[in-house]
Amino acid sequence: PPSCEGRSHCSPAQSAAVSAIPGVVFSGSVDGHLRAYSAVDGKVIWDFDTSREFPTVNGGVAKGGAMDGPGPTIAGGMLFAGSGYGTWGGAPGNVLLAFEAK
Repeated sequence: PPSCEGRSHCSPAQSAAVSAIPGVVFSGSVDGHLRAYSAVDGKVIWDFDTSREFPTVNGGVAKGGAMDGPGPTIAGGMLFAGSGYGTWGGAPGNVLLAFEAK
């Protein structure tokens, strides 16, 4: 689902590598969204917009952007994803995000 809403350096293209676990495929897109899709029917079951600022563990601020590179890493009940690939006209940034399954 496109979600650029007037943002510059934005495209709904999904050029990043995907990662999968049983039943779920994770894909980041140039619009900065990291989505989880059902491996059964392809429906979006989770969507997180990474194209914003985040507080960091060392007190700084990091900014996400386009997702156009390696797929998320899934290990130990966590999902790790980099955001901010300014290639191919995508929005630059510099953040590594960590998500824990609920």
